[in-house]
Amino acid sequence: MPSEQGLITLEDVRKAREVLANSSLGVCKTPLIKNTNMFPGLENAEVYLKLENMQTTGSFKIRGVASQMAIIPDDVKRREKKLITISAGNYGKAFAYALNKLNLSGLCLMPLTAPSSRVQLIKSFGVEVKQIPSSDLLSTVDKYVAEKDFTFLHSFDEINLIAGYGSASLEILEDGVKPDVVIVCCGGGGLVSGVAATFKLSGLTDCRVYAVEPEGSPTMYESYKKGEAVTIPTVNSVAGGLSPPFAGKLTYQHCRKFVEDVVLVTDKELIDTMAMFYKRGLVVEPSGCAAMAALINGRIPDVTGKKVVVFVTGGNITSEEMTVHLK
Repeated sequence: MPSEQGLITLEDVRKAREVLANSSLGVCKTPLIKNTNMFPGLENAEVYLKLENMQTTGSFKIRGVASQMAIIPDDVKRREKKLITISAGNYGKAFAYALNKLNLSGLCLMPLTAPSSRVQLIKSFGVEVKQIPSSDLLSTVDKYVAEKDFTFLHSFDEINLIAGYGSASLEILEDGVKPDVVIVCCGGGGLVSGVAATFKLSGLTDCRVYAVEPEGSPTMYESYKKGEAVTIPTVNSVAGGLSPPFAGKLTYQHCRKFVEDVVLVTDKELIDTMAMFYKRGLVVEPSGCAAMAALINGRIPDVTGKKVVVFVTGGNITSEEMTVHLK
């Protein structure tokens, strides 16, 4: 159970890790690789890459989905009720994959700006998709829950999801790495919430965790400035997975407590970083490049001589999309 403040506890994360280990959804322990001159310019720090782009379904999202699936109501398990979620891509893919594996029914609401390749991929798992304006996503969910008795699984602002994401931090600690600095992409903030909380609660109180957003989608950045979770009506970035129109209220609370700061990167920096990864044989989508882009472009202070963990979070990009971005 979460703490009195509504934040996850270390026990929550450990329980989620057990759930993932016993899940039929194939969540795996992803590689943690040390930079040995693969990426020039990082020689002054001891840099490790956590390769969540190699995770089942191509991103970290399956950690959260598997954790959520363990607590769905019995009437959903019996297929008497359907699940509903909102997603621009990677969470939707993990959600659809899980429903297909577990023989469940559901609906994924996607913004009109979602790439057609993501829409078709989610549909290919047998999950219904409806595309609507971003501003209508939450109100449409409320309508389905109230009028059709759907069960809502939030794609980033939910405690079991956050605890599931914290499992990645436990893996890093089990690999014997105790980081001084951790850099994580931030869309709704679920991953950075779970990662940061787990490191801090594991005793690394001096570890600095940074959330990274695109300049065109700075919802958590603006939330920090205002002192509460905010909505930005118009967001625009090549990193669609990091571009929800609002920050989560629960993730904002976690970030305020456990995250050092929120920094921004440009779309060009994301694409340049994607090209750098590609030259080293790593397929990484723009959203998955945010943390590395922040590091190599000097957005993270005081890393010289430090152990730095960079989360590489997703590799769901088609060859056609890759070609367009790298022209």
